[in-house]
Amino acid sequence: MQISQQEVAANAVQARSRIRHHIYQTPLIPARRIGHDQGAKVLFKAENFQLTGSFKIRGALSKLSSPSAQGPLITASSGNHGIGASLAARVLAKDLTVVLPDTVVQAKLDKIKLFGVEVILHGVETGLAEQHAQQLAASGSYTYISPYNDAEVIAGQGTIGLEILEQLEEVDNVFISMGGGGLLSGVGSVLKSFRPETKIYGVSASNSKALAASLTAGHVVETDHFPTLAEAVAGGIDPETITLGLASAVVDYVIECNEAEILSSAHALAVQENIIAEGSAALALAGFNKVAEKLTGQTSVVLLCGGNVDHDYIRKAVCS
Repeated sequence: MQISQQEVAANAVQARSRIRHHIYQTPLIPARRIGHDQGAKVLFKAENFQLTGSFKIRGALSKLSSPSAQGPLITASSGNHGIGASLAARVLAKDLTVVLPDTVVQAKLDKIKLFGVEVILHGVETGLAEQHAQQLAASGSYTYISPYNDAEVIAGQGTIGLEILEQLEEVDNVFISMGGGGLLSGVGSVLKSFRPETKIYGVSASNSKALAASLTAGHVVETDHFPTLAEAVAGGIDPETITLGLASAVVDYVIECNEAEILSSAHALAVQENIIAEGSAALALAGFNKVAEKLTGQTSVVLLCGGNVDHDYIRKAVCS
C-alpha cells in the first residue's frame, strides 16, 4: 500500500486529536552555543523530554487507538518503540507482546517490563527481532504492529511536525535521524505539505544505513549492520515498506555520519547545551554539524528523538 505525503499530513491531524491528552507537547529549545560560530540559528525539538523518553509513544498511541489494532498484538523494537507501545497498551487496555533484540539497552528493557507486557528477546539486531515478530503473527495468534511501516504509526510521528509549525513561524531546515523511516516520513510529510520550502535532511548512521542505501538505490536493499551509538535507528527495513516512497518524496538531502561524529555530537549536547540525549538524537545533530557552514543566517531544527540512556552512555558522552 502506498500513501501520499498529503494523506500522511491529514492522518496526522486526526491522530493528534486522539493522542494529545496522553503525551507531552515537547518544547522547541534554542541552542545556547551550537550553531553560533557559523551564524546559524539552531533549535532542538526535545522529544528526549517526551513522556516515555522518546517520540515513539506518538506512533504507538496513534496505532493502538485505531480500529485496526484488534486482538492480541505483537510488535518489535530496539527499545523506544517497545516502551511507547507498552505504555499505550496499558492506557488503552490492549494485550501486547514486544520482541526485542538480545542487545537491547538494559535501561530500555527495564522500562518495558515495568508495564507488564510479555517480552521476547530474539536476534542480535532489530531487523531480526522484527522478522521473528512477523513470523509469530503469521501463525494467526497475533496482529503485528510495525514500528515504522504503518500509516497510523507514521501519522502519530507526524504530530511532531504539526507542533513545530505552531512553535516556529519560519524554519529553513529540519534534521531527522533515519532508522526505519517512520519519523522521517511522518514529520517530513507534514512539513512539506504545509511549508514545502523547508528542507528536510535525513541523517543516517554509517554503521547501519539500510534506508539511506535504499534511497540511493531507489528500492529496498539490505546492508550490513554494525554496532552504533545510535542503536535506536539500527536494523533493516521491510521489503515493501511504505516509508521508502514517502522518504523519497520528502527528503532533500541525505547525510551519513560515523561513530566519532555521533559521539562528538553527544558530547556537545551534554557539555555545551546541558542536554543528555541518546545516540540516535546526537546523530541528527551530527548531520547538522557536517553542513553547518552552509547554513549561515538560516533557522534549523534538530530533532532530538530520544533520551533513554544508561550510565555507560552518559560517561561516554560527557567524558569523550
